[in-house]
Amino acid sequence: MVSVRPATVHDLIGMQSCNLFCLPENYAHKYYFLHLLSWSSLLYVAEEPYSKKIVGYVLAKIDEDQDGIHGHITSLSVLRSYRKLGLATKLMRCTLDAMKESYDADFVSLHVRVSNRAAFTLYRTVLGFEIHDVEKGYYADKEDAYDMRLRFKESNIKSQIGGRKKQIKKHSDGMGELDNVGDNAFSEGPKKIAEDDDEGITDKTITDKTIDKTTGVVEKIAEKTTEVADKATGVEKYAETNTEIIDDNAAGKNKKKKKR
Repeated sequence: MVSVRPATVHDLIGMQSCNLFCLPENYAHKYYFLHLLSWSSLLYVAEEPYSKKIVGYVLAKIDEDQDGIHGHITSLSVLRSYRKLGLATKLMRCTLDAMKESYDADFVSLHVRVSNRAAFTLYRTVLGFEIHDVEKGYYADKEDAYDMRLRFKESNIKSQIGGRKKQIKKHSDGMGELDNVGDNAFSEGPKKIAEDDDEGITDKTITDKTIDKTTGVVEKIAEKTTEVADKATGVEKYAETNTEIIDDNAAGKNKKKKKR
């Protein structure tokens, strides 16, 4: 049974040989070596267990540009006699998982010939890629290519984050404007309060009625305070009177004892 495993430096010649047998787009040996040095976790091979022959491979890399961090499938190939075994799907799934786990990529892209219906069906139906664009004359023989992408992260999450950042920035700008208000801004002129109405928050000058209400409350508090003070004075007078009565009674008892 053919096994799929991570590629090593010893597999590079076998990968190049497989490429030469299967695809018209060929690369120099140093190109494979560069991929292995830079993105070793993304390279996988399909190996025949007895002969140790490389019968399939996937070559991939990571790019970073204005679209964010994303992967790209450079080349995928399986020898004709080993096709229809699901090897291409296994190789692709291995490198896609590595892109997500190792690099936290936002999406992965690839190019496929418009005439390659088998590869297109694999990418579109099995793996879930979508056509992003059509590039005219992409290949050396001037054949068009589908630019296909598989997004790992939903784009609306980024837009929500961007919206939140704008809201936070707007809020911060507003706080900055408050910080710039001088200490003398509220020292003169009529005082104002914020009032909610049907159209939002508006400024409204405090009316004379509001001041009158406040004055009335203060007067009531003063009256209550006076009443309490009067009651306290009455209690003190009552206590003094009772004390005098008690003293007189005590003095009378002392006189009677002396007479006896």
